[in-house]
Amino acid sequence: MVVMEPRGRDLSQFDEVIPLAPDARTPRSSRPVSATGRHVGLGSAEPSVLMRRYQHYALAGDLLAALLAGSLALIARFGGAPALQYLEFTLSLPLLWVLIVAAQRGYEQRFLGTGPEEYRRVLQSGLIVFCGIAVVSYALRSELARGYVFLAIPATLLFTLLIRRRLRAWIYRLRARGQALQRVLVVGRADVVVSVIEKLDREPQHGLVPVGACVPFVGAEVSHVHDVPVVGDPGRVLDAVDDTRAHVVAVVSSPDLSGQALRRLSWALEDRGVELIVSPGIIEVAGPRLSIRPVAGLSLLHLERPTPRGGRMLGKLVFDRVVGCVLALLMLPVLTLIALGIRLSGPGPVLYRQTRVGAGGVEFTMLKFRSMVVDADRHRAALMALSEGNGVLFKLRKDPRVTRIGGVLRRFSLDELPQLFNVVRGDMSLVGPRPPLPEEVAGYNDDAARRLKVRPGLTGLWQVSGRSDLDWEESLRLDLRYTDNWSITLDLSILWRTLRAVVKGAGAY
Repeated sequence: MVVMEPRGRDLSQFDEVIPLAPDARTPRSSRPVSATGRHVGLGSAEPSVLMRRYQHYALAGDLLAALLAGSLALIARFGGAPALQYLEFTLSLPLLWVLIVAAQRGYEQRFLGTGPEEYRRVLQSGLIVFCGIAVVSYALRSELARGYVFLAIPATLLFTLLIRRRLRAWIYRLRARGQALQRVLVVGRADVVVSVIEKLDREPQHGLVPVGACVPFVGAEVSHVHDVPVVGDPGRVLDAVDDTRAHVVAVVSSPDLSGQALRRLSWALEDRGVELIVSPGIIEVAGPRLSIRPVAGLSLLHLERPTPRGGRMLGKLVFDRVVGCVLALLMLPVLTLIALGIRLSGPGPVLYRQTRVGAGGVEFTMLKFRSMVVDADRHRAALMALSEGNGVLFKLRKDPRVTRIGGVLRRFSLDELPQLFNVVRGDMSLVGPRPPLPEEVAGYNDDAARRLKVRPGLTGLWQVSGRSDLDWEESLRLDLRYTDNWSITLDLSILWRTLRAVVKGAGAY
């Protein structure tokens, strides 16, 4: 039993502070169920075995995607009598595609099965293949049919992304059953360790399950941190790795492990085949904004500033308006039918206009299909006590003001379709933070005010992560995450997830 001198630190972050019993150090890895009730996968295949299988499936899927896309392009462009050179290109396209993806490190296990990096590298590979074919064709003055190229390459990219999506759903199911999980030993200050454990438990799809913690003792020995057993202090990390059979050591804000000590730890873990990850303590910052800058033998972490303006924002504006126009034209028959249904359902206007706050605090008029009775705003005060919202927004699952057709529109978010015209007009974006009301903005603190640095969105992370079921803190966290880390790739991902969320109707009322 290790006893250290008190350091005057607040122990309120611990679930329990009790003397260590003889069996209190039993690692979570030897217990059948984790803190969240998930089995940690004892007796199942090691995560490395399952991830190698994922790797092989991804490779085979990419070959199949390229072969299928090339064949479809061949048939669509030339019918049943293609030239020999196109047949040869179709057969060589799968090999070319796999080589380019491999060169972009699209098969590295650390990028597979979690996060956007896997998709980003596939998209980069598609751009490289397309540009490479264009350059080679121009240099060799090849008469490669543009129709074939414009069909084969985008189709290859699309099929690859769909297969990767199916693979990710497969690995998520395995992780939900306690398989393909990497055991993580978290090392650092107790308060930071608690935060990391909470995040890992909240998002098990990343495949990391905390099985032990190494925290400095603070006057009384601690058995558990957030239901994860404490297996020592930062001075006995290697013993804790052996005890817990950890696959990964996560060092978070530990002054005892830095500089040369951290370097020696990496060497020792390398000999054991254990991964080492170091958290810089920066939260809600996406990978593309982080880079390593070597200076004088030091590895300095460089944090790129968010880009609320400039070339990337111009690209987003063009993307929003072009896609918004296309969607508005495609949805015109649906918009017409909904408008006719609202008109026939009773008296009152078809559209509901409401003042919202956009980028930079500029107010604009947001359009929606009317889903409530005409004088709904006058009855809001009487219903305020029944609100089931998130503490800031007024929400009521069975709101008596909602009309019959309005309930259907809200169920599938069809009442928000007129906001496409706000997107075309430039008031809103396809993807962004939720457009707030002026009275909400009046109560914003400095953190919440950052939501106004980008244009509000027709959809966003809040839409695909629970919608009306989210509390205010979680909604704000998601909006700030988007504000600081937005990208076209993230926008495309959110738009795809929005379609699924709308079809399910989860969290909409």
